[in-house]
Amino acid sequence: MFDGFERGRVATSGADIAYVRGGSGPPLLLLHGYPQTKAIWDRVAARLAREFTIVAADLRGYGDSSKPPGGPDHAAYAKRAMAKDQVELMAALGYGRFHLAGHDRGGRVGHRLALDHPDRLLRLALLDIAPTRAMYAATDRTIATRYFHWFFLIQDFDLPERLIGGDPDRWLDHVFARWGAEPCMLPDAVAEYRRCFGTPEAIHASCEDYRAAATIDLVHDEADLDKRIEVPLLVLWGAKGLVGRMFDVPAVWRERAIAVRGQAFDCAHYLPEEKPDETAAALSDFFLS
Repeated sequence: MFDGFERGRVATSGADIAYVRGGSGPPLLLLHGYPQTKAIWDRVAARLAREFTIVAADLRGYGDSSKPPGGPDHAAYAKRAMAKDQVELMAALGYGRFHLAGHDRGGRVGHRLALDHPDRLLRLALLDIAPTRAMYAATDRTIATRYFHWFFLIQDFDLPERLIGGDPDRWLDHVFARWGAEPCMLPDAVAEYRRCFGTPEAIHASCEDYRAAATIDLVHDEADLDKRIEVPLLVLWGAKGLVGRMFDVPAVWRERAIAVRGQAFDCAHYLPEEKPDETAAALSDFFLS
């Protein structure tokens, strides 16, 4: 995967972040979601590398990045800490300002990065998410059923860790089938997800990511209700996914950003794998405009 890309690892102030880099042109950081790695971007990155210098990174706690303890308040997996990792990664690679596209959890990191480090971003794209605070506020039976993992993973250590750890491959099979993407996933990508996710450290780190989202991230979001994303924002979503069915996606992001454009694709949750050509084209058009 990522043929022709260099591979590396940067020690930030809070974690060691694994990345790949390739292409030429304006810098574009790609961030993945749960329970995946940077591998979700393989096909999109190959297309975008014709016009951009692509950096695809593993979030802390995922892939080949380090997995620090979450701490009693889960602060090590606050999106603030995870965003700081990515700012420091890009600075270490020589990019003071950059574009960012984030899917799922990577989109939540991108949202926080835009609030905490607005001077570092050129443009931002968020794939198939609504703001975390809005998701919790809108929770009803449908959201609780379809996104039950949001409420399962936040249970106290180590109940979800033990249950998932009993058969992590079965958990991944369930997640991918439930969200509709496995037929579109490259076998190499699925193998990468299984390799990286199935360790006790990775399972715990991913639970901490969600525990942080239900606690300290909401505290940070409440404190920043007067802030808006200042850079141009593109939101993309799957028309067959929960977010697209439950929210007017551009409208909910216009409450959190100054300039928003949006587009739905005929797919479910995993846009970079289900619709790689369309995703690459939409991102290229937006970041070059």
